[in-house]
Amino acid sequence: MITHLKPAKDNERSETLLVFLPGAYLKPDEFEREGFISAVRERHLAADSLLVDADVSYYYDQTLSERLHADVIEPQRAKGYKSIWLVGISIGGFGALIHELSRPGSVDGIVALAPYLGRRVLGAEILKAGGLRAWQAPTGPQPDEEVDRKLWPWFKQYLEPQQAQRLPKLYLGFGLDDRFASNHKLLADALPEGRVFTTEGGHDWPQWRQLWRNMLDVLPVPSLGRSPRPAARRAPARVSRVPSATSWAIAA
Repeated sequence: MITHLKPAKDNERSETLLVFLPGAYLKPDEFEREGFISAVRERHLAADSLLVDADVSYYYDQTLSERLHADVIEPQRAKGYKSIWLVGISIGGFGALIHELSRPGSVDGIVALAPYLGRRVLGAEILKAGGLRAWQAPTGPQPDEEVDRKLWPWFKQYLEPQQAQRLPKLYLGFGLDDRFASNHKLLADALPEGRVFTTEGGHDWPQWRQLWRNMLDVLPVPSLGRSPRPAARRAPARVSRVPSATSWAIAA
């Protein structure tokens, strides 16, 4: 994987690294063009940014997790980064989540912006059961081996405080009119206060920019010359805990 490092401070490496995974058919430099990197710098955060050229071919051949770990996570750990966060948009958010499934504990946090969370039919099944809290993952042989059948049981671990402590901090952001919003709302119900961000609108850069700026104000990453910031007292707006209600189908 080709990567592009954007340090928080010239000629100095931070101890925290934000790894950006683009959506399908998007280019990694669009994160910079759309103000994601400048937003980090404007807040004087001691976090370097790494743009990763994780194109859709890695999802089609299902090598995303393997390549991300071997080409990005392990080499960056070896360079001395103590805290690594994955920041993914749409299919990139999906990539961040399935990487944690295959390599548990390899990153410290995940920011999933409008992530693809698997097939709507599985989300409908969870909604019919009463939401993620009530849904019980089926046991025994599954009708298929799609990764979303592993993803949703993993999300349920965030409902158990002891299990959640062993998982990376997960922040979710999405537009209320996003085409994936029904599944987003199901996941939102499993996350703690202050971890879910919403905005008006759909599945596009204006929403992702706004969400990212809002989330940066509370992410537990250090500031330049200072210790990590405490969690914000004011919780962001979030969806109700009552949920609304394609394989690796590539979604932008």
